[in-house]
Amino acid sequence: MNIPSKIKVGGVEYTVEELTDDPESIGLCLYDSLIIKVDPRLKMQKKQQVFIHELLHACFHEAGYIEQDEDMINRLGKVLYQVLMDNKQVLFGDGFE
Repeated sequence: MNIPSKIKVGGVEYTVEELTDDPESIGLCLYDSLIIKVDPRLKMQKKQQVFIHELLHACFHEAGYIEQDEDMINRLGKVLYQVLMDNKQVLFGDGFE
């Protein structure tokens, strides 16, 4: 799975950037700025997993869930990442790398 530079969520476009300004975090979702940030130092699988985690934050926010349960996002993010990675052919055909 390639991490896109932009992704639409709830009708708005989030920009995906490298997280370089927060040594305490490996990912971040800035709702007002429409930015998802992922630490570029991570190995690719972890980077993808963090991207899915932050994408879920964006999805929940755009759906109106302002207060989010971090534990739920963590659990759902890991399972969604696994489903996407293990079922690429079924879900996306040959176009999903």
